[in-house]
Amino acid sequence: MKLDEALDLIAEVPDFPEPGVLFRDLSPLFADGPAFAAVADALADTLDPAADLVAGVEARGFLLAAAVGYSRGMGVVLVRKPGKLPSVAGRVDYSLEYGTASVELPADVVKPGQRIAVMDDVLATGGTVAATAKLLEDAGATVTGVSVVLELAALSGRSTLDGRSVHALRTV
Repeated sequence: MKLDEALDLIAEVPDFPEPGVLFRDLSPLFADGPAFAAVADALADTLDPAADLVAGVEARGFLLAAAVGYSRGMGVVLVRKPGKLPSVAGRVDYSLEYGTASVELPADVVKPGQRIAVMDDVLATGGTVAATAKLLEDAGATVTGVSVVLELAALSGRSTLDGRSVHALRTV
């Protein structure tokens, strides 16, 4: 399947999770094997060759990071929502398009000096990705770049990422 055809499977859900928000649902893309493979391959192609690990942001970022990590023989770091980890290396609170949230990094997973690529499904305001990058850098890692399936340009999330290399498979 061609990448554009795969990305066309992304559904738009108005007024979710609250009125006025247009949610982009990647579930139909994930449910289509050839589409998911096309997206995973395209994301893998965005990786900096110097990356040691791939970090995925809960929850859809887990799927993407796992697929890319597997295809490249790389380990995966799971950046979690609070309360999901038995041992936490760090926590960052941040703002979303429609509220606030937090992410946590598991303890003893990231080692100082590691180079880590960040993967997520959608780049909106940039809060989630910026918080993830901060967690990784606080642990002594270097973020080699950010790769997402979809970037919502009107929300200017890229501007919150301090000049980081950002790869979006589609920008709307």
